[in-house]
Amino acid sequence: MGKHANAHIVWDWNGTLFHDNDAIIGATNAAFAELGLEPITLERYRALYCVPVPRFYERLLGRLPTDAEWEVMDEVFHRYYVEHRVRCRLTEGAAELLAGWRSAGRSQSLLSMYVHDELVPLVRGFGIEPHFIRVEGRVGPSGGSKAEHMVRHLEAMSAVGIEAVRTVVIGDAADDAVAARHVGARAVLYTGGSHSRASLEQAGVPVVDTLAEAVAEAERLAA
Repeated sequence: MGKHANAHIVWDWNGTLFHDNDAIIGATNAAFAELGLEPITLERYRALYCVPVPRFYERLLGRLPTDAEWEVMDEVFHRYYVEHRVRCRLTEGAAELLAGWRSAGRSQSLLSMYVHDELVPLVRGFGIEPHFIRVEGRVGPSGGSKAEHMVRHLEAMSAVGIEAVRTVVIGDAADDAVAARHVGARAVLYTGGSHSRASLEQAGVPVVDTLAEAVAEAERLAA
């Protein structure tokens, strides 16, 4: 199994393993239309996107959305996304990378801010669920940070011998790096999702353009 056998990857889903940019932008613009906002391009989205998500809307509105506005936008976003995600696929090479990491005797899990009850069947439908020792989505209201979820995720991982110091989070958002740092793990950020390279580089962790590079970097970091 080699010296890297106990290295663990925590994968992000949306924008990382799941290439859903088109559905995300369409859903975002559908939500914006509810407040009379102009449509946003992928480039502008990547430049401005942040979490918690209401702060992203604040950057565009000049103020935080009211509770009523947030509720409406969140509902519209989710409804549109569910309708259009069916055309989205795994990121190129993702399935092969997951299989390769597992076959090398290493472990991996999936932690997403997407709704748990919808995430699990989606992952299962792509036939990749067996590669993960845990698949965990969000339970409860949307709009929060990933850090608190990462704490619970790695607490569950510790029960099967996974250590934070040998764990690398791979995601497409600065929030993934924040969450990793919060629990003492490392992070690698991928440019194919929600953030621009410039914004990702501000997180102070390795930034890569492909998932293959991300896995190679994760192996190096976990050594």
